[in-house]
Amino acid sequence: MNVDTRHRFDNFVVGSANRLAVAAARAVAESPGRVYNPLFVYSGSGLGKTHLMGAIGNAILARHEGLVVEYVTLDDFVAELHEAIAAGERERFAQRWEQVGLLLVDDVQFLTGQRETQQEILRLLNALQWGHNQIVMASDRPPTEIADVDERLISRLSGGLVVDIAAPDYETRVAILQAKGEERNARFRPGVIEAIAQQPFTNVRELQGALNRLIAHQELGTGLVEPHEVSALLEAPVERAPAVSPVAAPAGGALGEFESFLTDISSAVAQHVESWRAQVGETVAFWAGEGYRTSVLEALLDEPEAPPHWESVLRGFGGVIERLRTIEAQTVALEPSMVGHPAFRDPERMQEAEQLLERAMAAATPPPGPSAAYQRADFEVGASNQLAARAVDAVVAEPGARYNPLFVHGPSGVGKTHLLNALGNELLQATGGAARVAVVTAQDFMDELIAALREGTVGRWRARYRAVDALLVDDVQFVAGKERTQDELFHVFNALHGDGRQIVLVSDRPPKELEGLEQRLRSRFEGGLVVELGAPDPALRRRIAARLLADLASAPAAELIEYVASRPAASVRELVGTVNRIAAEANAQRVEVSLAVARAALDDTAPLPPAELAAQPAVPVAPARVESPAAPPRASGVAHTPTPRFMSIVPGEPVFLDDEKMVLDWPDVAGRVIEELR
Repeated sequence: MNVDTRHRFDNFVVGSANRLAVAAARAVAESPGRVYNPLFVYSGSGLGKTHLMGAIGNAILARHEGLVVEYVTLDDFVAELHEAIAAGERERFAQRWEQVGLLLVDDVQFLTGQRETQQEILRLLNALQWGHNQIVMASDRPPTEIADVDERLISRLSGGLVVDIAAPDYETRVAILQAKGEERNARFRPGVIEAIAQQPFTNVRELQGALNRLIAHQELGTGLVEPHEVSALLEAPVERAPAVSPVAAPAGGALGEFESFLTDISSAVAQHVESWRAQVGETVAFWAGEGYRTSVLEALLDEPEAPPHWESVLRGFGGVIERLRTIEAQTVALEPSMVGHPAFRDPERMQEAEQLLERAMAAATPPPGPSAAYQRADFEVGASNQLAARAVDAVVAEPGARYNPLFVHGPSGVGKTHLLNALGNELLQATGGAARVAVVTAQDFMDELIAALREGTVGRWRARYRAVDALLVDDVQFVAGKERTQDELFHVFNALHGDGRQIVLVSDRPPKELEGLEQRLRSRFEGGLVVELGAPDPALRRRIAARLLADLASAPAAELIEYVASRPAASVRELVGTVNRIAAEANAQRVEVSLAVARAALDDTAPLPPAELAAQPAVPVAPARVESPAAPPRASGVAHTPTPRFMSIVPGEPVFLDDEKMVLDWPDVAGRVIEELR
């Protein structure tokens, strides 16, 4: 996995809680493999471990071109190890990782109980340290507190420098907020930043999520927020070259001691230079003969003397070629037309090669897309949902840049699924269908993972989601308590978010109320914008009622609309159910929909009092579509057999109205029984 280029030292805010960790990270970046090897950083979720590791990687890449830098989560490392074992390529796996000049391993706490992985990492650490290659690891706890880990590995992890990052203090929180605000070009009234910093946030992601929420209120609301309003708004939902062996001066000869010394040194240096140039030249000739671009190695030959890291570059180049071969084989197996693609022959295009593989895997089994039945134009906006609706519009305008992730929560039936699918359709329309948009329920996400585990296709399953441009997950509350599903969602989230691709999550509760949700996911969910959808207010209920009734009657009376809107309905689905009952009553009586029919259908429930009706908030609604053909004429002297009718009020939720089953008042039962028995 590549290091995120957005993670740099110059945009990492330093405070008392992280000063030691940053100082150690800078020292490692300046002298990789020479100081603090390994460097072990631990902290709670959302405090900057991954950012600091990325800053080390980007700084070293800037100073040491050609050095192989690998960032990997422990879970991805384990998955690659298992795949190598299954393919009988464990030795090739070991050789690949031994060529790495800087190894960054995240989420080391998941070593618990994984004995085989522990042994492989112990062997890898020994090999890298022996070659003076740098290792940096991150965890949510110190090495000694990671349960069920080999003592030898604990000793290695603790043998360099172990530093922690604590929660930022008030001054650091202010500095972080100011920096993030400047990145967003956001303006605030005096005292607002300080008011946010005074809130009891435990990590930087929560702090950033609060700032995003405030910016959203200012951009989508009525103007700049005052300092005294902040609380209420936030509470609402390189390797050294080998030394030259000394050469003894000859015991005698015509040359003096000084001349003899210079001659010996010159001979040794010339011999060494000739050796390194020969090795580099042989390597260039070999790989060029295999059809690979060798510009990285050719650059070494332009140096006037042996670069200090030339041997590391040679080893790393071989490891990159092996990785390219593996990627090409996997890609061609899925998409034969990709054979011989230039990206598979150029080590400098590794990222492009990996993207080609992801796309091939995703194309083989693409994830589900949005339902065409839900459109943004059909989503009614009211007071309780306008922030969410405008946030969705902002995401469509700048996917991955404005509110990422966007987390929408609210009770059942208020339009969350409609809004989620409408967002997906808008993203498709904005790109002419070119965007890869995945819309999946958390339950389907989990079922697919279980099937992939059973079939041994987890790698392909991961690739299909990591290749999308936008991931939209419905009912995300169902991942709570599902350890493996949360783990996979965490890694998919990181991969997409790190590439600036859009993530939208929908739940019946805000992240902080989801019991069983891991803190690392909770902090990421809250790191974007969290918005709520509520129940419909009277004005919106009247518009919804008018739309639904218009499909039952050509011109519904105002008093009928008012009567329906006054019925108890905490969600759009309840309002749809009310209209369905009226439609059933009208079908039973063979009459047009009217206020009298509505009263007959709903006489078992009392309307809401005016005061309670006025207090109801607004909600989105899917358009009503009622297809109810007129009943066929009766033949003289022949009993009529009612025709079943189809009503679709909410897209994707059909209700079949059969007159035989929906009749509420059945006169002349005896006559009908006789007719049926004839």
